[in-house]
Formats: sequence, C-alpha cells, structure tokens
Amino acid sequence: MTQERTPENLQDWRSTLVGSSDALARIAEIIGLVAQRRSTVLITGETGTGKELVARAVHLASSRAQYPMVTVNAAALPENLLEAELFGHVKGAFTGAFQARIGRFEQAHRSTLFFDEIGDLPLEIQTKLLRFLQEREFQRIGSSETLRVDVRVIAATNVDLPGRMRQGKFRDDLFYRLNVVPIAVPPLREHAEDIPLLAEYFLEKTCRQEEIPMRRMTAEAADRLCRYGWPGNIRQLENAVEMAVALSGERQVLYPADFTAALGSERPTVALNPDGAIAVPNTGLDFDRTVGSIERQILEEALRKAGGNKTAAAEMLGLKRTTLAAKLRSLGAAAADGGG
Repeated sequence: MTQERTPENLQDWRSTLVGSSDALARIAEIIGLVAQRRSTVLITGETGTGKELVARAVHLASSRAQYPMVTVNAAALPENLLEAELFGHVKGAFTGAFQARIGRFEQAHRSTLFFDEIGDLPLEIQTKLLRFLQEREFQRIGSSETLRVDVRVIAATNVDLPGRMRQGKFRDDLFYRLNVVPIAVPPLREHAEDIPLLAEYFLEKTCRQEEIPMRRMTAEAADRLCRYGWPGNIRQLENAVEMAVALSGERQVLYPADFTAALGSERPTVALNPDGAIAVPNTGLDFDRTVGSIERQILEEALRKAGGNKTAAAEMLGLKRTTLAAKLRSLGAAAADGGG
C-alpha cells in the first residue's frame, strides 16, 4: 500500500503550474473546482506540453495529496505485462509468477492513478479499465476474489481519441467515462508570454541540481526564446535552458548566442496567436525556414498518425509516396529513412 506523507512534505499544487497566462489561469481554475472530487480527468495536449504536471497539480490540490500519485505509462509495457502491472497477480497465476504481486490499482488506494499515453491502451485492457471505472472493483490475475479500492483516475494523451474511436481502436464508452472533466493543455506557442517565467524556473532548477551559482539571462536572450516556435513545447524549452547552462562555462549571464546550439542560428520561425492566426514578429522572420518548419510539422504529424507508414501518411495528405519521401529527405524530418 502507499505510504502516508506528512503535511510539511506536501507541495503547493500551484507551484507545479509556472506562468501567468490566461490559458494557465483557466487550467488552474478548473483544477480548483474539481480537485476535491473523485471525477475522472482527461488531459489532452501535444507532446511536451506538461500534461503530467497538470495531473500532479490535480492530485496535490486534492485531499489525496497525503499519498503519492501512482503513474503508469500505457505505451511503455507490452500488453501481457500491462495487465499484471495494473491489476496484480497471485502466485502461480502464469509462468514466471513465482510470487504474488500488488498492482498499481492497489498501490493507488486512497490516492490518484495517472494513466499516461492512454490512447495506446490495448482494447482488452480498455475493457477492464472501463469495468473498474464503473464498479470501482477488480480482480488480480489468477484470483476470483473481487477487490475494491478508492482510486481517483487521471488520464492523459497526445493522440486524437475521437479519431481512434472512429478507427475502432478506442472504446467509445471508455472515452466518455474518462472525459468527465476535460483539460486541454495548449502548446507553448499559444501562451508564449509564459516563456520568460518558465525559462527562469528551469534556470533555477538546473543550477540547483548542478550545485552551481545561479545564472541569469539577458533581456535579449529571453526575447529570443519568446520568438521561437517551440515544436517540442515545454520539454524542449527545459532542454534548451539546460544545454545553454552547460555550454556557457563559468559565465553567470546567458546571452542569445548561448542558445544557438539548441535553437539554431537562423531567425525565429513563425508563432501562432491564441486564435490560430499567424503572427509575424516585429523583428521579421525567415520565410523559407518558416514554411519549411510548418511543412515538416505537417509531415511528421501525418507519419505519427499513420504509425510511421509512409504510404498511409501520403494518402492522408493527398501525396504520392515518392513525393512524401522526397519532402522528408529535403526537410530532414523524423523517420525520413524509415520504411512503410
């Protein structure tokens, strides 16, 4: 079972949400409204937007915060191990089950269970998760004993679940059970005003972990970060700050050039306003690089949705497979040399 934590070890949930944008304020408002309830939460957003941080904020804002949140990544384990990981098993339940195992549901009793990458959950496991959400009970593998636990479920995904439902890869009834409280986490380009605060947060975190004197950024360096497109979102920003600190040597001030290794030496790509309209920075932009960046993101998103299959991705975009392959090579996009 989970170990109880003392109040002095509890973290203020607001500290997990760094920023002052309207988008972040709305997320914080939703968390404040639903945290004390047992309602299931579904967090959606692009890779790297901080969905797990939002889940942790929901947990920390709840009365369950005295117990640690339990996390499981649905894409990290093969199906035959995932069921045992979630529900546990008795000794001798299958080959190799030399002793009984407590699953994540039991570990999360009186706490929160966070399902990351829920869109990759196999259909058979989806059925069992649905039963748990309906009945709040389950059975360990190899046992007929029904167990009941008090668990709050939070799920997250970066895939289009309604699209998966249309393809028959995700259960409609499970989606509606999960989507009781939806929280959409916007990409970083849609709340760029939070970038300076986030960068400072990651700067302090990096210096603290490396046990080095605190660094600071010039206004020009912060401005450059604000004008970048951040296709990898908050995760990419954290990596960029960490790289800049590592490559700046003993200097305690970071300049725009310190981020060249992470962001490149070209002028920044286009950013998007919250309404989706293109915003051209006052300092201008590189047209060819901007168009190429957008084209690359479209190609990589099509490849991702097609599971890396170039033929299927080409059909999705109305292109010939050879045309798609040539564009991938010219843009240096991910999976350019892959098969399919």
